[in-house]
Amino acid sequence: MADPASVLTTGRGSGILGWLKSVAAFREFALGIVLIVMATGMYFASPVFLDVGNLQAILLALSVEATIAVGMMLLLISGGLDLSVGSILGFTGVVTGLALQAGIPTFPAILIGLIAALGVGLVNGLLVAKMNINPFITTLGMSITIRGLLLVIAKGRAVLNLPPSFTVIGQGSVFGFQYPIFVMLAIVVVGDILLRNARFFRQSYYIGGNEKAARLSGINVDFVKIANYCIVALLAGAAGILTTARFGTSSVTIGTGVELRVITATIIGGASLNGGEGSVFGAFLGALFMGVVANALNLLGVDAYWQNLVTGLILIIAVLLDVINERRKNIQ
Repeated sequence: MADPASVLTTGRGSGILGWLKSVAAFREFALGIVLIVMATGMYFASPVFLDVGNLQAILLALSVEATIAVGMMLLLISGGLDLSVGSILGFTGVVTGLALQAGIPTFPAILIGLIAALGVGLVNGLLVAKMNINPFITTLGMSITIRGLLLVIAKGRAVLNLPPSFTVIGQGSVFGFQYPIFVMLAIVVVGDILLRNARFFRQSYYIGGNEKAARLSGINVDFVKIANYCIVALLAGAAGILTTARFGTSSVTIGTGVELRVITATIIGGASLNGGEGSVFGAFLGALFMGVVANALNLLGVDAYWQNLVTGLILIIAVLLDVINERRKNIQ
């Protein structure tokens, strides 16, 4: 990764294009600065922004995207993509809710939901790794299929009246911070440590950088790919369980659009659509950035319809940065 000083120097005298190149070259550093500047600006625009209650709300809101972003970052690093995570989130919540309504105890019901999520991830991985089907087509088709399946098994209705032994997982709190926040932070910390140090997870960088060379070096590329799809599905399932427990109901529409917000966060955080780049910490910063933007728009009274427009523009800018970064590397 480039040195901050050299990165900041690179773009001098080059105008907007030089600045974009600097940001693209050292994404995490630049993103941290942007978050500080945004927080400072929002403090003057709306002093309530830095209140403990509002910060808790931001962390709780981004806990779903940040949890899934850990797995999505791993997948993007290996050259993959998963557009079905939103549907998996909703599917896991519905399966868990129906299991609870059937009288199954909380822990086994959660386990059933996670197994269902794992099954979807396994199918995605097998189709991509063994059948060589394009990840975009595979996971888009799976997203539609799973969304339809959850509507069928739930008969188009939300699953209500979930037991307190389950809802406490999403509604309980410590020092005012709800449990999903701690789960998210634990997953981010563990994920970052594993991706930086564990040999198995480091292999994703080699696969995303040059899959053919990775195969020749003895890496079991297919197994790693399948494992990565299973991991992101499990994390989406975990997010679905936490969300369901938080709201106390399994909604058949929950999770819609989550995949785009997660992909946006990971690209902002340093992932490349070409694979081989990124970090879990960067994914968290990207999710935090998206959460801060959404919260700032709410505090400033911006219409909810405009928020979708802003999210789309952020995704376009993030992809632009990725393209600029790739071109810069090719020139060097």
